[in-house]
Amino acid sequence: MTTLNPGVVLVDDHVLLRNGLASLIRSFGRFDVLFEASDGKDLIRQLNTSRRPDVILLDIVMPEMDGYETACYLRQNFPEIRVLALTMSDTDSAIVRMLKNGAKGYILKDIDSTGLEQALDSVVGKGYYYSETVTEKLIDTISQLDEPERRLREMVLLNERELEFMKLVCTEWTYKEIADRMYLSPRTIDGYRDALFEKLNVRTRVGLAMFAVKNGIVTFD
Repeated sequence: MTTLNPGVVLVDDHVLLRNGLASLIRSFGRFDVLFEASDGKDLIRQLNTSRRPDVILLDIVMPEMDGYETACYLRQNFPEIRVLALTMSDTDSAIVRMLKNGAKGYILKDIDSTGLEQALDSVVGKGYYYSETVTEKLIDTISQLDEPERRLREMVLLNERELEFMKLVCTEWTYKEIADRMYLSPRTIDGYRDALFEKLNVRTRVGLAMFAVKNGIVTFD
């Protein structure tokens, strides 16, 4: 039985850039570029007639249906597809909005080929990709939060093991690697994760990481 390579789809209204990216990704030899789309509406139309992709490289600024709306649609209708934002927009508001809409990573169009390959590998293998750009922008945004929001940690009591888990969530380790690090079973780690999702009112690992940075559980020098 032949094992299929992870399927990738490109969504961008700039045809030359899109075609160039498709050729570059094919040259990696480990991904299948399934099709290209010019905007969100074109993507949705083609999703119904093609093999379901594993990753969608999604631009933000597009004429018919932009990246924000498209990411939200995919989160609601195709949650198994991982969205990797690929854009020129590096503002903190764009990054946070895309992450909140379900994007699993955020990279800029000036990324080199090695960086793009690493981002694709990470999204496929780990389910997410955190770049330095994303981390720095989130920290800049969080530093400007008002005092009531910064004091949120004081209203939520976390025990020592939960705090340790929250710090490890902000690394690139998988949940299984975190379990090994904490000398716990993967099932116990899943329990910590699910309990914290409920306690902190978040639904994703990105949400846990953002909470940890907001409330000083982790810091970046």
